[in-house]
Amino acid sequence: MPRTRYTKTQLEQIVFTQLENLNAIHDLLRIMKVQNELIDNANKKLRDEVIDFKKRVNYATGKRN
Repeated sequence: MPRTRYTKTQLEQIVFTQLENLNAIHDLLRIMKVQNELIDNANKKLRDEVIDFKKRVNYATGKRN
């Protein structure tokens, strides 16, 4: 099975393409991190609101305190 031979220019293009892909992946990971932080903050706020609501409502009677 013959080995494929690449020129220096071809190898540089391959490396450049790989670098572009790595940069794109990095950007996507950064976006996902920000989105996760936003989701985490929304979940914390919702959890606090639920706890506050539970304090105001007596579940046994369904009456508000």
